[in-house]
Amino acid sequence: MAKFVYQMQNILDIKLKLETQAKMAYSAANQKYLDEQNVLQEYIIRRMGYEKKLKSAMTGKLDMAEVSRARADLNNMKTIVRRQMMEVHKAEKAMEEARDKLNEVVQERKVQEKLREKAFEEFKHELAEAETKEIDELVSYTYNK
Repeated sequence: MAKFVYQMQNILDIKLKLETQAKMAYSAANQKYLDEQNVLQEYIIRRMGYEKKLKSAMTGKLDMAEVSRARADLNNMKTIVRRQMMEVHKAEKAMEEARDKLNEVVQERKVQEKLREKAFEEFKHELAEAETKEIDELVSYTYNK
């Protein structure tokens, strides 16, 4: 019995390795995005605390130094939140690029696997033809005797 050898197996192996690397890159980008989202949520909660602090400073007896300090703290926190939103956006973009790359690599691997399947089907067809030819030769040899 003949053994099937796919001539482009090394290319398929490379595609599998590239897919594994792309999956790892996507996973890392996704984790970075989630981390940046969590940091943003923490900053938003802190900003809300500063807003409450400013409101409480503005009610009752007014201490202008405390009000201006609370307002400055709130403005600084708003700036930090805006910067973090940009970081989240960058991480989201990187995650989308990694996802696109992963989809591309998966598609290339699937193409190689289909080519391998076609080659295997062709191999089986050729093997069946060879068996048929061999059987015909045996039948004609025994008939001609």
